[in-house]
Amino acid sequence: MASSPPSLSSLLFLTLALILISISPAFSTSRQALDHHHQDQLMKTGFKVTLNHIDSGESFAKSERLYRAVKRSSARLQKFNEMVTTANSPELTTTVYAGPGAYLMNFSIGTPPNSYSGFMDTGSDLIWTQCQPCLECAPQSDPLFDPKKSCSFSNVSCTSQYCRDLLPDSNCNPFYGCVYIYGYGSGVTSGFLGTETFAFENVKVPNITFGCGLFNLGFGTEGLIGLGRGPLSLISQLSEPKFSYCLTSYGDAIPSTLLVGAEQIGVGPNQTTLLLQNRLLPTFYYLSLEGITVGSVKLPINKTVFEIQRDGLGGVILDSGTTITYLEFSAYILLAEQFISQVKLPRVNVYNVTGLSLCFKLPPNNVSVVLPKLIFHFTGVDVDLPTENYFLGNSSIFIPGLGVTCLAIEPSFGISIYGNIQQQNYKVLYDLSKNTVSFTPMQCDKYY
Repeated sequence: MASSPPSLSSLLFLTLALILISISPAFSTSRQALDHHHQDQLMKTGFKVTLNHIDSGESFAKSERLYRAVKRSSARLQKFNEMVTTANSPELTTTVYAGPGAYLMNFSIGTPPNSYSGFMDTGSDLIWTQCQPCLECAPQSDPLFDPKKSCSFSNVSCTSQYCRDLLPDSNCNPFYGCVYIYGYGSGVTSGFLGTETFAFENVKVPNITFGCGLFNLGFGTEGLIGLGRGPLSLISQLSEPKFSYCLTSYGDAIPSTLLVGAEQIGVGPNQTTLLLQNRLLPTFYYLSLEGITVGSVKLPINKTVFEIQRDGLGGVILDSGTTITYLEFSAYILLAEQFISQVKLPRVNVYNVTGLSLCFKLPPNNVSVVLPKLIFHFTGVDVDLPTENYFLGNSSIFIPGLGVTCLAIEPSFGISIYGNIQQQNYKVLYDLSKNTVSFTPMQCDKYY
């Protein structure tokens, strides 16, 4: 009988084992005890990080930026759905997470510090950056992180809880300790775990466990900061129950803000809803969505449509890395029918330009149009969205000369996602001690 081909994870581990054995070790394998006093002081003051949209530094037209964002979101949705269908598969050899998000944050690593950037991702856990000696790395302007040149670096041993948290997708190397592989929808990173001092806009955080990526395939970034609910995420390692972000208007290229710890201000009454968990996908933040209103019509959506099912399907994920919102197909059809009924404008097909299905032709000469309200009814809070958070476009700011406006919501055959365009100009505050999230309207370009 012919043998089955080796899995991607086994091939990567074999490659890593060969190259790591051939390199003389030069790192400490001891791990310093966490300085709890320092950590407590840090969390009292917290730290702020500037976020930049992935396309903000490029010279794309606004229509092209939107099209790129929608395509990234579509791929991310597909991987979310694949995760659910494979979550219980005994043949699964590599953990699959959603691809990198839309917002980049700056940070530095090591002593002396070296500056890098990476995706902020609420849909994954591992913190990682590209390291020497690299086997496969994305091009980057900054030098690759070299653990040998940092006096604060330590390897993570194979008996560490963080290594066990990656099992079965980790292995042991006699010199480098815990060797890992971590898969995403768009690629994979593989290397060894270490602990290091990270700095976020001059606030130093010691003893962060992260991945030193030696094989990084399918990324266009230097690294990633996972903010998910798993033990390897930045939030979990800091034992910090509160963090928030405030995303500026899409297309303005104005930096956004992430705030970790500290006194989180600006949450008013009736702005907080529950966060749910999916036992099969514990990394993600799920919302309790009870209904949707378009104009004055509450959609007749069955209450089970947005619930997490026993097999892990369904549910609504709150995600910083998906641009538009995706709704389960039956709910989307009801939503689209109401907008078609209530919007007194001709429909137009510009899907090949926008990647969005429901678009309307605007009247000439910039005649103002009143569009129906859109309200998401979460448990305990009704989020009444500004029009620009669900209809994109007019003749001047969207597709010059085309004069269309498009609904920034698409159908999903499975999981639903509450995207970042719907979150723009809201302070989104996660409080994991209470399992809640708050949506507070705010002008995010003035946030802190």
